[in-house]
Amino acid sequence: MYAIIDIETTGGGGTARITEIAVFRHDGLKVVDTFHSLINPEIYIPPFITRLTGIDNEMVRNSPTFSDVQDALRNITKDAWFVAHNARFDYGFIKREYGALEEYFQRDILCTVQLSRKIFPGLKSYSLGKLCESLQIHIENRHRAHGDAEATVRLFEKLLLNDSKKLIPVESSYSRPEIFVE
Repeated sequence: MYAIIDIETTGGGGTARITEIAVFRHDGLKVVDTFHSLINPEIYIPPFITRLTGIDNEMVRNSPTFSDVQDALRNITKDAWFVAHNARFDYGFIKREYGALEEYFQRDILCTVQLSRKIFPGLKSYSLGKLCESLQIHIENRHRAHGDAEATVRLFEKLLLNDSKKLIPVESSYSRPEIFVE
């Protein structure tokens, strides 16, 4: 199983928090479950983030906090690879949120940026937008967790189809560290 994830945040710094999360649980053939929620970050969302994502303070005011969604997130990612585009970013935020709740969160990680570089070498850019454009994957609702996670699902499916070197593991193991983010 693969939990394909995207988050939106209040920024990239150490005090930034999650404002939206989307997870598509994938069995290697198709999506079998989904989770999506706006998240009240309990801190101010800066205007430049609102311009980028469209998520503002009013939108998240009555949304659940991370603490409110932690069980759903834990369950949908359990026994699955944590898959994200630039996985270190998404995983780091989620791990930090669980840490703030005094819970240790650990999943085996696959980064679609790293996999794309190995499976589709020679492209000019491996940003999600440019990569999807190169592979003719339409992104609906760009810079929103659900739209970007859905595009990452389509990207991951193309990676699976083109993985002639069998880089994408089917079991949880750290046997090929070049595709992991630690």
